[in-house]
Amino acid sequence: MQLDRSIAAVVTGGASGLGAATARALAAAGVRVAVLDFNAEQGARVAAEIGGVGCQCDVTTDDGVDAALAKARSAHGQERILVNCAGIALGERTARRDKASGAVVPHDLQAFARVIEVNLIGTFRMTAKCAAGMMGLEPIDRDGLRGVIIATASVAAEDGQIGKAAYAASKGGVQAMTLPIARDLARDGIRVATILPGLFDTPMFSTIPEEARKALAASIPFPSRLGDPAEYGRLARHICENDMLNGVSIRLDGAIRLPPR
Repeated sequence: MQLDRSIAAVVTGGASGLGAATARALAAAGVRVAVLDFNAEQGARVAAEIGGVGCQCDVTTDDGVDAALAKARSAHGQERILVNCAGIALGERTARRDKASGAVVPHDLQAFARVIEVNLIGTFRMTAKCAAGMMGLEPIDRDGLRGVIIATASVAAEDGQIGKAAYAASKGGVQAMTLPIARDLARDGIRVATILPGLFDTPMFSTIPEEARKALAASIPFPSRLGDPAEYGRLARHICENDMLNGVSIRLDGAIRLPPR
């Protein structure tokens, strides 16, 4: 896909971290970007920075997604690019002993379900709704390309750590559905890919002490540092531009393999 002002994109989780970096990367290529995020104020700031449109969005509800897409499409037209970056993390063991009482406590199932609802079902909800819109577009090249959909999983999909069952399950689901969705949409000229980022310098790491950050960085074989969200954004842009990338999941991780904890 050739990126220019004729192309509209939607980026979820676009108010910060990987999503904001992706919104900036696509806007720098000339794309008209809608920044979707639960944090409407921060999303509006990023949108203003890149000349896009900010749309408050809760990916766990049909009404929230429909309203956000309606606003984005009113401003820019039907999107040809969707990048799913909205997500949450949770740390809790499958079962644990309560420190105060010594009682055995199972994982909070509502918390588990919430992570699945946001990370996995939210990604699929956005994907299905945007794909339906893309199917109504005219192809833009001789191959019949109509659009590109990118999802964000995590290296935790393959290297899940202690206390990360919910997160790993959600991201593993995102990775697992990449190929079947690509096959579903192939006849309509819509490509699908997933990025599995490793340890990136996002707001998730903002509360970690500096010594812990250094230790995490040192655990990455090369380069031995936390990833820059701009590096994620550049890969997302490349997936959009490289038409043979389809049905693939790509680790972006400096060769790290997460230890048990």
